[in-house]
Amino acid sequence: MTDLNYTMLCDFYELTMGNGYFKSGIHQRICYFDVFFRTVPDKGGYAIAAGLDQIIEYIQQLRFDKKDIEYLRSKGCFDEQFLRWLKYFRFTGDIWAVPEGTPVFPGEPVITVRAPAVEAQLVETYLLLQFNHQSLIATKANRIVRAAQGRPVMEFGSRRAQGGDAAIMGARASYIGGCIGTACTISDQLFSVPAGGTMAHSWIQMFDSEYEAFKTYCQIYPHNATLLVDTYNTLKSGIPNAIRVFKEVLVPQGITNFAIRMDSGDISYLSKQARKMLDEAGLQCCKISASNALDEELIQDLLMQGACIDSFGVGERMITARSEPVFGAVYKLAAVETGDGNIQPRIKISENTSKITTPHFKKVYRLYDRTTGKALADQICVWDETIDDSQPLTIFDPNAVWKTKKLENFVARELLQPIFQNGKLVYRRPALKDIQTYCREQVDLLWDEVKRFHNPHTYYVDLSEKLWLVKQELLRLMSVKENEPN
Repeated sequence: MTDLNYTMLCDFYELTMGNGYFKSGIHQRICYFDVFFRTVPDKGGYAIAAGLDQIIEYIQQLRFDKKDIEYLRSKGCFDEQFLRWLKYFRFTGDIWAVPEGTPVFPGEPVITVRAPAVEAQLVETYLLLQFNHQSLIATKANRIVRAAQGRPVMEFGSRRAQGGDAAIMGARASYIGGCIGTACTISDQLFSVPAGGTMAHSWIQMFDSEYEAFKTYCQIYPHNATLLVDTYNTLKSGIPNAIRVFKEVLVPQGITNFAIRMDSGDISYLSKQARKMLDEAGLQCCKISASNALDEELIQDLLMQGACIDSFGVGERMITARSEPVFGAVYKLAAVETGDGNIQPRIKISENTSKITTPHFKKVYRLYDRTTGKALADQICVWDETIDDSQPLTIFDPNAVWKTKKLENFVARELLQPIFQNGKLVYRRPALKDIQTYCREQVDLLWDEVKRFHNPHTYYVDLSEKLWLVKQELLRLMSVKENEPN
């Protein structure tokens, strides 16, 4: 399936709407769409944006080939002129996005698309699937890495992922979130996510004895020896055999970089016993790694119990974000341009107030304390507004406008960066290692209260007064229309 054209990875309604726009003569109308999400997975305080690099590649390759057009013709519902038009289809619009690795919050645009109607509509599915999946895994990985309190975390989940792309992109996203590497070899080949690993239980079972299996491995890989000690009996055979082999094979060579790994049993108890046995054998340098269906909650509990673990391997609960496996970002129309170039805001109304959208072409500022550097709040503004951070600024809760806060001595920075302009890439794509570093630095700028796993402090995403008034006026006008007599 390597020859798939991802232009066709779209919901069918995007094509039927595109055909309808074309037949209605509005296919060139400039539209503004926002990608945003409503809740943070696991009831966390923030999410991590990821997936932009794959979106860039998709936009650059966006086109219909002959077999795609023939398939669409076979459906019998598309205008022939529209199908001929698709032959020359390319993305010609503008895209803004927050850089990968940025902590993001509900309600704020993380991607904005400005493009002719057909183009803007067609990219909806792919933008959402890449952002939703990779942001979900990056967010989960970041929680797990923070729970490890500085101990290295490896991503081990490929075999439990929902398909090949999920394994590959999940490894990439977990690296953005803070993992030091992955067991997924192809993710190293494609993205330079460091791949690592030593042995499975089958290696030990393949030999006549556990001691022989350990000794052979250490002889072949003296500088990468992590021995899996729970194949038979962790305390009675696994650790004693590992100690024997380390002392016979590695220590005489002056090698001190070796470890044991435990993948079953009571990890807290076993790790403490293992540490005692290793230290008594004079192997204080030996590290202890743990795996086996771990997540941030289990890791936090293990460390609270005093488990002697130096690193973690985390698989299924990270690669599938098992505790909450849907991110939930949406793609909504925010504005259209009239023939004279004016921008008309659009709003979606719902009886569920959380689903009422914020209209208009927008920008997002993050406001930082000038003294501490910590992020204070985000403010969503109309596109032509500028925050003057040399002057005090009063922000307010858009859902409870009497709640206000006056900010002084702060710095305002725009979050959304230009990615495409007139269909041309204008963004410098950073290396994945730089994205990971940026993510770590930006998370460090959040207050610890926002980073709590349970009942985190709500980070405020406020609207400017101008934008809030636009939204209220549209709501008022919609209410008037609903109450007009037929």
